[in-house]
Amino acid sequence: MKCSVFIATSADGYIATLDGGVDWLDTGNEVDLGTQADMGFNQFIASVDCMIMGRGCMEKLASFNLTPEQWPYGNLRIIALSQRLQQVPANLQGKVELYAGDIESLVSTLQREGYQHAYIDGGATITSFLQAQLISHLTITQAPVLLGKGIPLFGELSQQVMLSHAKATAFANDFVQIQYDVSYK
Repeated sequence: MKCSVFIATSADGYIATLDGGVDWLDTGNEVDLGTQADMGFNQFIASVDCMIMGRGCMEKLASFNLTPEQWPYGNLRIIALSQRLQQVPANLQGKVELYAGDIESLVSTLQREGYQHAYIDGGATITSFLQAQLISHLTITQAPVLLGKGIPLFGELSQQVMLSHAKATAFANDFVQIQYDVSYK
């Protein structure tokens, strides 16, 4: 099963402020991006058939209180990893399911069920998938802002992860997106 990341960071590599804030993603640089307005998200989301996110990511998503029209994931199967929670937030019930086992078993189960491409989201979850050598592709979009401190995209890794076939796109709003294939030594 292919596992891919599509995520935004600050230019210094943070996915959120220390208190979980992501307002900095709206840099105020109001530029018409035309056909690139979603910076490739819709094409990416159309390529995946399930999503695995961390608890923190799910809680942040719940805090947005998205209307059905704002929901960006369509009918995508979404699984949130949590050892602590017994149920998803009320506004995500029916949209997100919880999983408390190990990620290798989850990926194997999804693959047996016919899923082929998973979207992996959330810093700790991405790091866990890298540790398990499950990520095959990274798309990282850097916002034109330095936070100085915050929640980093990557946690500590026990082995080197090699990135190759870099493809970079600079957008008119000064965001820069880099796509990589991932391999493990």
